[in-house]
Amino acid sequence: MPRPPAPGADRLLDHAIWWHVYPLGAVGAPAVLEGDPADATVEHRLPRLEAWLDEAVELGCSGLLLGPVFASRSHGYDTLDHSRVDPRLGDESDLDHLLEQCRERGLSVLLDGVFNHVGADHPMVSDPHTSSMLKQGEDGRPASWEGHEGLVELDHGHPGVEDLVVDVMLRWLRRGIAGWRLDVAYAVPTDFWARVTARVREEFPDALFVGEVIHGDYAGFVEASGVDTVTQYMLWKAIWSSVADTNCWELAHALGEHDTLLGSFVPQTFVGNHDVTRIASKVGDDGAVIGLAVLMTVGGMPSVYYGDEHAFQGVKEERLGGDDAIRPALPDSPADLGQDGAWMLALHRELIGLRRRHPWLARARTQVEDRTNEQLTYVSSGQDQWLRVQVTLAPTASVTVTGPDGEVFRWASGG
Repeated sequence: MPRPPAPGADRLLDHAIWWHVYPLGAVGAPAVLEGDPADATVEHRLPRLEAWLDEAVELGCSGLLLGPVFASRSHGYDTLDHSRVDPRLGDESDLDHLLEQCRERGLSVLLDGVFNHVGADHPMVSDPHTSSMLKQGEDGRPASWEGHEGLVELDHGHPGVEDLVVDVMLRWLRRGIAGWRLDVAYAVPTDFWARVTARVREEFPDALFVGEVIHGDYAGFVEASGVDTVTQYMLWKAIWSSVADTNCWELAHALGEHDTLLGSFVPQTFVGNHDVTRIASKVGDDGAVIGLAVLMTVGGMPSVYYGDEHAFQGVKEERLGGDDAIRPALPDSPADLGQDGAWMLALHRELIGLRRRHPWLARARTQVEDRTNEQLTYVSSGQDQWLRVQVTLAPTASVTVTGPDGEVFRWASGG
């Protein structure tokens, strides 16, 4: 039997649509924090995001999935202090005010928890009383994670690490967040997550936990770890590569696998995030619309990566600074963007609106009715309701969604 999610997590899984933001990039923070972080000048950049919250609401989103905000040396995933806001973003009062502004708009907030590793400059690395909480390499020195010299791996068998993670989670849940995205959750033993989530839920039974898992046994990971959901990279890959290769067979297969997962849990779905090339750069603007249409008409808890709603472009490169293009700064307000991406924004609002009008889609089961290389038809159904979706890749890209009362959405390239 699948493990039931926590009561409040169940509510978010059924209704949340997240606007996913990488804050250090979005507010234009420097790429590297120079000098001693303890002495760094606090720059109050985080309030810049507040000007974008109304757009997230108007887009139809109900939550803010916020990338790393804790003190770090560079990209935010090299944490130096889990109890302190990164001085390049601001301070605790800035984060508290952002959380308050989200609450006023009905937006739930997830924070990004980096609990597999810490930055090599973290105080515990040099402190003999805490260095035992780090994995040791063959040379007796703290082990770097996957060869990244700036990242040191935590020893998840050490009871102090479990206490640290629980304390950090509780600290920020008490400030009003709804839960945690668990960075590289796949690299951490599932029994560690099971113990941590159980302890945290003693005080916050409604907390939502989203594990980052790239591939493997998604359902098994959810069952063993105690998290509520994991990132559905398999569907992400099938969406863009099917469009790029004009091969609906791959997408049809992935939808079958996705349907099986929905028998166990509600996956966290997406077509873009802070780690991958922008969907519009992968498959063009038309392909991005098709990806969005699939995302919003199949089961899952979807997220929209900031800028995708404006048809942002950006290619991830495997080099120093290779993430910069996919983690850009936002202007001071949405009004400063201009109208180039207004057509994509309108389509996002329409498709997210469709999703909001059909909340049963979160747990919908999807059956493929027909497929060729160029065309795919599937039906998503649940709670005695259904939608039929026809996706055409060639010769002209189009999407048509129909329900019991007729057509509810139609888009065609160039139309």
